[in-house]
Amino acid sequence: MTTLNHTGVSHTVFRLLGIPGLEDQHMWISIPFFISYVIALLGNSLLICILLTKRSLHEPMYIFLCMLAAADLVLSTCTVPQALAIFWFRAGEISLDRCITQLFFIHTTFISESGVLLVMAFDRFIAICYPLRYTTILTRALIGKIGATVFLRSYGTIFPIIFLLKRLTFCHNNVVPHTFCEHIGLAKYACNDIRVNIWYGFSILMLTVVLDVMLIFVSYVLILCAVFHMPSRDARHKALNTCGSHICVIVLFYGPGIFTILTQRFGRHIPPHTHILLANVCMLAPPMLNPVIYGIQTKQIREQAVHVLFTKQKSLWFKN
Repeated sequence: MTTLNHTGVSHTVFRLLGIPGLEDQHMWISIPFFISYVIALLGNSLLICILLTKRSLHEPMYIFLCMLAAADLVLSTCTVPQALAIFWFRAGEISLDRCITQLFFIHTTFISESGVLLVMAFDRFIAICYPLRYTTILTRALIGKIGATVFLRSYGTIFPIIFLLKRLTFCHNNVVPHTFCEHIGLAKYACNDIRVNIWYGFSILMLTVVLDVMLIFVSYVLILCAVFHMPSRDARHKALNTCGSHICVIVLFYGPGIFTILTQRFGRHIPPHTHILLANVCMLAPPMLNPVIYGIQTKQIREQAVHVLFTKQKSLWFKN
């Protein structure tokens, strides 16, 4: 459980409690978690399958959407199975190395998804403001470079956190009131000075997620300026309609996170389990609802999904 070094006892195993204060309700809470995870797995897997197999959907917008679906799969898989193990089997014991690995993938995937949303805003900006140059600007080569940049940015910024955590001595309580591990939530159990961890985590947040939000906002200001200068009402409606799904996904991804930060900052009298539930909503809601939003809003994806699902069912029915 612990190791001894020159600074004292350092915990190498931690215990995740799940949702503190609601331990008696864990079995009931697990039901929406499980349903959300199944929907996220099936929805995003179907979306990726459709986007990869249908040549008509091999356009920049759909390639970025495929990246988003892949990030959603990783994000939900990093968190929900661990939470379900706690709810169903009380299997909250986790080693320090596993905890660091989990938070590494959670943070990198979260930053990657934020980067993909920024790229999708750029895609909509090019499509609406420079429609005639859309295919010449967003070439396959550029899309590949953009994907690599998003991937390297997320992994490059989070990788130092591994060493920042490994240097710490965890001599305080090893019971973590959460369903998953996260950087500062783990670092606060150290008896060392964690100011470097705090400032580095804050810098990453400002230089990635906050910067992404600002650039997305600027992109949509430019898009709206271009839309309202269009002479035709039908053209304006069509242009705004193409952005509808993306705006919904942006609100769904950043909204719960912003609300969680506000409640942690100003909601001093809010019970701890509310903060934990909100943190899980940030991990559960986007992966579950993103494929639903794009499936409903995007005609091409909706038609292909209906074709894949119902054509296969009919063929199986006729065979039987």
